[in-house]
Amino acid sequence: MLQWVWDAATKSELFKEVAFAIDALETARLIDSFGGKYFMTSPDCLSGTDRLIELQQRGELQGEIWVNFQGDEPFIHRGMMEDLLHAIEERPSDIYSLKKRIQTRKVVDDPNTVKVITDAKGRALYFSRSPIPYYRDIYDFDRTPYYKHIGIYAFTQAALSKIATLPPTRLEHAEQLEQLRFLEYGLSIQVHNTEHDSFSIDLPQDLTQALERISGHTT
Repeated sequence: MLQWVWDAATKSELFKEVAFAIDALETARLIDSFGGKYFMTSPDCLSGTDRLIELQQRGELQGEIWVNFQGDEPFIHRGMMEDLLHAIEERPSDIYSLKKRIQTRKVVDDPNTVKVITDAKGRALYFSRSPIPYYRDIYDFDRTPYYKHIGIYAFTQAALSKIATLPPTRLEHAEQLEQLRFLEYGLSIQVHNTEHDSFSIDLPQDLTQALERISGHTT
């Protein structure tokens, strides 16, 4: 999976530098096997964002925009990255991310799928594991847009520096979503539409689905 992500990021030619932020020597050996680049970070980091902040504070990497995507999402590709960069071009913001319209009610109701709602200019208003918005009276899925949050972020240098000073919040703890901390402290998150979907491999059955996708058994 790590090699898939590495190949997608480096072949896109969209980034000046690509590297993994890791905390295990076993992972380092694996990355060495396919010629990837990595930096060791503290095992106390709770998220990819924390690892970016550590690298920033250590001066390991430099850049005006820091893009964070996860090693357990091997189907990230150039089109998705281009959509993220388009979000940066749309208007100034602290953080940039993606959303995709949900096509089935099952996904709307799945707490493992994070939903997002935005304002008229595409700025995030809220993220939730629950269906948002909640329709009190009439529910018509075909006419009611729900959006899945695609968990890829681009941070400005200043945003990362500020996040490093922010303690976790009650909403973040309740939903287990770090992006709610960003919103609660007033950081703006510009969310761009994408037609590309992500697929996170968190459980053994997820890996089975991923292998089926690669084999062309599912789409």
